Amino acid sequence: MEESSYSEFSKLSRRRRQCCGRGTLLGLLGLVTTALWAGLLTLLLLWHWETVQKLKQLEEAAARNVSQVSKDLERHKGDEMTQKAQAAKMSQNMEKIQAEQKTMKSQDSELSQNLKGLREDLSNLHSQGFNERHTALRALGRLQEEVAKLWIELRTSNGSTCNTCPEQWVSFQKKCYYFGEGPKKWIEARFACSKLQGRLVSIHSQEEQDFLTKRANKKGSWIGLRDLNIEGEFVWMDENPLDYSNWQPGEPNNEGEGEDCVMMQGSGRWNDAFCLSRLDGWVCDRLATC
Repeated sequence: MEESSYSEFSKLSRRRRQCCGRGTLLGLLGLVTTALWAGLLTLLLLWHWETVQKLKQLEEAAARNVSQVSKDLERHKGDEMTQKAQAAKMSQNMEKIQAEQKTMKSQDSELSQNLKGLREDLSNLHSQGFNERHTALRALGRLQEEVAKLWIELRTSNGSTCNTCPEQWVSFQKKCYYFGEGPKKWIEARFACSKLQGRLVSIHSQEEQDFLTKRANKKGSWIGLRDLNIEGEFVWMDENPLDYSNWQPGEPNNEGEGEDCVMMQGSGRWNDAFCLSRLDGWVCDRLATC
């Protein structure tokens, strides 16, 4: 009887201990669960707080960026307005420069025309002065020659002999003649006579022609007759008119349209020839002295 009671008590004690152990475990499990939820909640709160802080920082940064962008945009607008103003000013300046260039071109054209006119006037004055000087010199030369001829006539009437010529010159009828030799063009022969203080011979009579025919180069000689200025209008170097001629039959013919200078052939006959041809002879004359 006692053994059965003890046995039941023992079973009851074991049951109580088992119940107490289970309750303790359940309590511990609840505490652990509560602690875990508390930690998790704490973590969530911390994450939320950090997120809020970061959002605030982002909002502040965004606000600063928006402010900076607004300032930059305003500055850009200001710069754009300044550039537009500068562009408008540059456009006005360009238009002004173009207008000035157009004015300068017009003035330059006018100045060029005036300069051209002045040059033409100067050239005309120079040509006129040269022609007048040349005419005056020729007139002076003719006057001096006439004076010299009158002086010779006067000296001859007083019994003087006026047939004195330089060395290598030949005297005939109050004139002196130089018979040059050596190939020369007509202009070269003219300058050679000038260096000898004479000129290419002018022939005015048959007696003078006969005298020259006897002594001139038989291959042909240049004489002082030419029609360089007006074709067909022959002029002597002494400016006297063509009062005597001794043309070869059929001459002058201006063969080849360039025969503007006159040569005397070995026969004494005249022929118009090219001025650039070279002849072996050329004849100069000058007045004799008393």
